[in-house]
Amino acid sequence: MASASSSSSEVTERRGIPAAAFVEDVQTYLTQLGLDVNSALAFLQERLQQYRLVEMKLLAQQRELQAKIPDIEKCLDIVATLQAKKSAGEALIADFEVSEGIYSRACIEDTDSVCLWLGANVMLEYSCDEATDLLQKNLENARASLEVLVADLQFLRDQVTITQVTIARVYNWDVHQRRIRQAVATEDS
Repeated sequence: MASASSSSSEVTERRGIPAAAFVEDVQTYLTQLGLDVNSALAFLQERLQQYRLVEMKLLAQQRELQAKIPDIEKCLDIVATLQAKKSAGEALIADFEVSEGIYSRACIEDTDSVCLWLGANVMLEYSCDEATDLLQKNLENARASLEVLVADLQFLRDQVTITQVTIARVYNWDVHQRRIRQAVATEDS
């Protein structure tokens, strides 16, 4: 079989990432593609570089999400603290950074709303309950996105490994074929 997968349910891609086929028989693989060894190796190296580029992008997205999740959790904690202080009838004393190295102390009493940065220099005021709901939804979405990204990265790493093995197999096959041709040429002379 030319380029069969090790499983019967072959995956052709995952979220736009093409799957690499495991090459069992290099001769059949080259014949089916209509390529010589150098062209096949060039194609495989290019595919490997594409995988590396996608991996870099996915890793950057993963780092962003991993930084975003603790921020969302911190915001949820702050809103919960505000609500707890309000229901207890206490004021919240908070220190916040005005600019680098300059801090100020604030006394927050009986607040019904909070302001949240939405990005792109946009801030909106929400009731504490609305803010909690929005932040909880954002947290769930970020965790789900991170889960998908981790699965994508695992799929991608598998494709890189398969492609590297295929490159080695094609190269080793070519070396073997050259040795056979050289041995035949030595016997003929």
